[in-house]
Amino acid sequence: AELVGQPHQGLSHMFVMMNAARLAVGVEGVGIAERAYQHALEYARERKQGRSVWTGVANAPIIDHPDVRRTLSVMKAKIAAARAICLSTGVAADLARHAATEDERRKWKGREDLFTPIAKAWSTDIGCEVASQGVQIHGGMGFIEETGAAQYYRDARIAPIYEGTNGIQAMDLVGRKLSQDGGQSARDLIADFKATLPLLGRLYTGKPVDRFANAVEAVEDATLWILDAKADKDRAADVLTAADAYLKLLGDVTGGWMLAKGALAAKAELDAGTGDPVWLEGKIALYEVYAANVLGHVSSRLAAVGQGGALLERMSADVLAG
Repeated sequence: AELVGQPHQGLSHMFVMMNAARLAVGVEGVGIAERAYQHALEYARERKQGRSVWTGVANAPIIDHPDVRRTLSVMKAKIAAARAICLSTGVAADLARHAATEDERRKWKGREDLFTPIAKAWSTDIGCEVASQGVQIHGGMGFIEETGAAQYYRDARIAPIYEGTNGIQAMDLVGRKLSQDGGQSARDLIADFKATLPLLGRLYTGKPVDRFANAVEAVEDATLWILDAKADKDRAADVLTAADAYLKLLGDVTGGWMLAKGALAAKAELDAGTGDPVWLEGKIALYEVYAANVLGHVSSRLAAVGQGGALLERMSADVLAG
């Protein structure tokens, strides 16, 4: 047998491989979600039923029904956010190794560590959610093997389990990654969120901006709450109870931030008269869909972060069985 690395450092060496594998699983979740979305979109454009509320045409494709179009729009927005998170995690990993200075490499290593559990857990949850919605759009045909819709859900469902369950990813985020540099990586990320806000106000007015501002405030409050709780050894249950909600909150806001940056880039292309206008306008609308349907719900994530461990202690095994 040959010794790999230094004695007594096996676990830390293993995590070099594990972190790469976790990102790969997140990418798998995005890939399955994208295929499920494309399959559902194709079916919704072909399946005809009812009258379009927009055109008045009878026997219209079901994509002309608002609920179906809303579902597809949210699926597309969440996939785009998850893809951006995974790509940004890969960029951070590269810069953590190859940036010009030690300070830059340290900063990007912190970003990589912070993003890795989000890329794995948030993206694979999105994979399951989108695949499930794909079945829903097919209706009863979603359960018929010839459509292939149910296969995507079966394929997606393993991803939140392997390479560390998503619950473990959340515990890793609040237990190690968030505080390993005193919370500096999280503070740097929140500062990046805040720097985007005034730019966003030049593109949108009202709710799309307000929802992002509220989401940033929520994730900052949640981050400070967890860091304060971690400083108190008697509040370990509070931290672990908050883990899942915090990972989802940070994923929601990070995804919104990335779609906001994409919308700003699309607007710049439109102003320059370059690129495909339909595709670019779609990027601008996609952020608005995400802001309304995802960022609009961050207050519930924040409430779940702050519920505390005492409540779950009361929910004993006997209570759960009663």
